[in-house]
Amino acid sequence: MTPTVCVFNRTRESFLCLRAVAARVSGIWQGLRKVAREDGIWLMPSPSVYTVGTLFPVDRVYLDQGHRVIELVEHLDPLQIVPLRQHSASFLEVRTRTIYSSRTRVGDELLICSPEEVETHWKQIQEQVRGQIQAPEVWPAQEVISCSKD
Repeated sequence: MTPTVCVFNRTRESFLCLRAVAARVSGIWQGLRKVAREDGIWLMPSPSVYTVGTLFPVDRVYLDQGHRVIELVEHLDPLQIVPLRQHSASFLEVRTRTIYSSRTRVGDELLICSPEEVETHWKQIQEQVRGQIQAPEVWPAQEVISCSKD
């Protein structure tokens, strides 16, 4: 069974996709593209594999080993030839306009993990935010100002 991952942009605090199929580039890759058209595919290519277009328009996000964005290709048209990116450790194919709508930029750090891990990460962010905006235990005394004219 092919694992499913969520992709969250830590830098911009936005999701790129909620259910991406994670796979190694192989003969089943084209079949995975059909299955994952609506969500995305996270592929770990080998240096000897050339990417020759797609079956439908997609956005492509190239990543380094630490899941930092190193290159972006918006609206990759079907049958468009894409040169080999030897400096990338993996890439993510998502629906067109995902790069734009998530505000993803080169240098952003992505969190790629199981849905359960994203939920844990999200709870940590919420706790941090709550910790920053907690009300003081004792509210300071406020001066009462009368509205009537005496």
